[in-house]
Amino acid sequence: MSIIEKLNVSAVRNLESLDIEPASTINVLHGENGSGKTSILESIHLLATGRSFRTSKLDPLINSDQEQAVVFARLRDGKEIGLSKSRRQSHQLRFRSEKQRNWESVARELPVQILDSNSFLLLEGGPRSRRQFLDWGVFHVEHSFVENWRRTKKSIANRNLLLKQRSPDFQQISAWDFELCHAAREVDRARSEYLRLFLPLLMKLYKDMRGAEAETLEIDYECGWDRGRELEQVLLDNRDVDARYGATQSGPHRADLSVRIGKSKAVDILSRGQQKILVSCMKIAQGLLLSKALDRGCIFLLDDLPSELDKANRAAVLGQLIGLGGQVFITCVEIDAVLNCLPEALEVATFHVERGTITA
Repeated sequence: MSIIEKLNVSAVRNLESLDIEPASTINVLHGENGSGKTSILESIHLLATGRSFRTSKLDPLINSDQEQAVVFARLRDGKEIGLSKSRRQSHQLRFRSEKQRNWESVARELPVQILDSNSFLLLEGGPRSRRQFLDWGVFHVEHSFVENWRRTKKSIANRNLLLKQRSPDFQQISAWDFELCHAAREVDRARSEYLRLFLPLLMKLYKDMRGAEAETLEIDYECGWDRGRELEQVLLDNRDVDARYGATQSGPHRADLSVRIGKSKAVDILSRGQQKILVSCMKIAQGLLLSKALDRGCIFLLDDLPSELDKANRAAVLGQLIGLGGQVFITCVEIDAVLNCLPEALEVATFHVERGTITA
């Protein structure tokens, strides 16, 4: 079980120096807008993944008065993870006192799911958001996936460089096609197998949550090329088109999930609140599958949970998260909007955030 026992944050956005000991269940961060609540969630996400869920830029993450931001967590089993990000030097990530070259080990040790306003991109955004959602799940349940994914990424990058040349070297392109197709088959297999396990959990959860149009919800996986043909032949047939665009038009990097209500896109049918229920179910189902596959809980970060959800639906979402048995961090302006949806006997830690500090 991945549980943060101690969290230290300094100089992340407006957080000056924060030191808390979260509960192993529900943690509620409340305060006015701009007080720093979301920055605490962002710090946890940054430590676990190396990325912010709010921006792709580094500078806004570091307090304007400081040169570096630091995040440290001690887990319940005693393992420690520390990250420092500097304006002028490369980041430093340590796990169990050892310097890490990438986030693979930390991401496996500290799986986090974020539910915020950007989560709607699963329905209304482009394929990239849905691929990232899918690959997060596959990464955690099949260890060989990340290496095959990296091989496809490298093959496509090199293939695209060759395609951009004035006179492409098709012999070299053929060599990268061979490497790409071998890795792509494994990526496609892993994604397909994950969806086979994931979809029944999602459908049951969505029905249990009384999601809108549950009987007609359909999610299909599109692999990124014509499923009826081998990728090798597709790449060969499309070489002229790829050369014209200077980019590979077919492959696992074009995969997508089609989320529909009947024959229409779910985003065109569901209200904003109904979309939030569906997206919440998709994220919770991933946490449930992770728990079943690895006997490890997922840490959930919920930014402004009350938004777009009435009390009954807030209680339903929180009830499912409590049932997973993992650690949850929730931000809100009005604390009663969350506490009124929780069982009275549940252990809950509350933190009042004001001007970048914990005041209570």
